[in-house]
Amino acid sequence: MTESPHRPIRSFVLRKGRLTSAQSRALDELWPHFGIEPSETVIDFDRLFSRKSDVIVEIGFGNGESTWQMARQEAHKNFIGIEVHKPGVGQLLMALENHDIGNVRIVREDAVSFLQHRVAKSSLQGVRIYFPDPWPKKRHHKRRIVQKDFVRLLAELIAPGGILHLATDWQPYADHMLEVLGQCTNFNNLSVTGDYCERPPWRVHTKYEHRGTRLGHKVRDLQFQRVDGDSDKSTV
Repeated sequence: MTESPHRPIRSFVLRKGRLTSAQSRALDELWPHFGIEPSETVIDFDRLFSRKSDVIVEIGFGNGESTWQMARQEAHKNFIGIEVHKPGVGQLLMALENHDIGNVRIVREDAVSFLQHRVAKSSLQGVRIYFPDPWPKKRHHKRRIVQKDFVRLLAELIAPGGILHLATDWQPYADHMLEVLGQCTNFNNLSVTGDYCERPPWRVHTKYEHRGTRLGHKVRDLQFQRVDGDSDKSTV
């Protein structure tokens, strides 16, 4: 099936997953507190979290395992997790309640649209994307979320000094990420070897990472720091 020229290409496929009764209860009872409803209004993060602190966005958090653990470890930061699949959202809501974590808010909509319309320029201290769908078939590469236009958008939203952190166990996608980010003058690669970084201790191992490791895949971490300067100087 060909993509419609009038519809943006999505980096995800909305799967129908079975909700457990506990996840359903969490969506009904906890979403009003932790959820961010769709809107066209730019978010005031200080008001949203009732405090002023660095904001980190995690895109595609899956079941939220890494999200709540990072939020607990970095309690001085505010986290926004983005995920379109209801079971994963319900699972994270349960974890936030069970572990008494209050510095997370959740978005259940397309990440690109949310970032374009709801996030102010230079308002983020970090964006984290762990094990996104690699779309391995060549005809699907255009669906990969890490693309030139997306990196240009992130350069507008991440404040100077902020970190874009990516991780994947699919080497061709890691190479693609490295190439795209390497062409953007708004980001500086933090790797001492000019390519990949060691996994930082605060990045929690995810189920996707364990699965990739069992399959013999090498996990690659990429960390790029937003440098001072206007985003329109990017060469991508």
